[in-house]
Amino acid sequence: MSYKSGFIAIIGRPNAGKSTLLNALLNEKIAITTPKPQTTRNNISGILTREDAQFIFTDTPGIHKPKHELGKTLNRNAYTAIAEADVNFWVVDATQSFGSGDEFLLEKIKKSHIPCFLILNKIDLLDKEKLIRTLQQWQERHTFAEIFPVSALQKDNLNDLLEVTKGYLEEGPKFFPDEMVSDHGEQFQIAEIIREKVLYKTNEEVPHSVAVVIERKEETATAVFLQALIVVERTSQKAILIGKQAAMIRSIRLAAQKELKEKFHKKVELELYVRVEKNWRNRSNKLQQFGYLELEDTHEG
Repeated sequence: MSYKSGFIAIIGRPNAGKSTLLNALLNEKIAITTPKPQTTRNNISGILTREDAQFIFTDTPGIHKPKHELGKTLNRNAYTAIAEADVNFWVVDATQSFGSGDEFLLEKIKKSHIPCFLILNKIDLLDKEKLIRTLQQWQERHTFAEIFPVSALQKDNLNDLLEVTKGYLEEGPKFFPDEMVSDHGEQFQIAEIIREKVLYKTNEEVPHSVAVVIERKEETATAVFLQALIVVERTSQKAILIGKQAAMIRSIRLAAQKELKEKFHKKVELELYVRVEKNWRNRSNKLQQFGYLELEDTHEG
């Protein structure tokens, strides 16, 4: 039996459900998910290894109109993934109408000449008539390699999606060891879990202005000790993050600690600090320091 392997870029506009789809396909939380746009900032690879195939899915930042250097970097990361993939999964929120952002992405896809699956997500929120109408509208826009209506949240239709995708992959080696499920290390995953809690608990401009850096990690047989720095752009944001009588930062710390305890299966002690770095999203040295300027070569040609 021949072995197949390949790279699949998961692309789309912010909030289409790309990270939810990645986690559902892997049956494991690899990427953080929140209702806020631009939750995903890095190209994150999730690896699904089976007896007959290895799928390397790359979750990409939502393509959007950038307002600063960070936004431009996120878009560039997504475009790189599109160009280097063997198959592209374009995830679309089936409940939303076709907009200029979709038009822009469609043009990119047409130029890429890489098989593109249209993944119509969130079908659990549509009645049958609306779904049929939405499918017809998309079929008229472009001849996609495949169109798959799915619910990433309910894990509907995902096994079929994998089987059909396998047919588009070439015979090839295992690029990653069997036990590896992500190309990002533990420090990155810890920082993302903390950032996820910040995104859930804060509003307005705060979520987009936050970066998280793990400054210290010590592990014993029974416990993990972590110190993390939360970076914001303005003093007013720092005040919001700390909250009255430090209530907000405590709430973030406890929520992150709870999930990290489940991740490590041992006691976790987390210390959080907040620092202001003015305008960091427009400063290349800061983008690099916080891990957003590493355009990782997802596979070698």
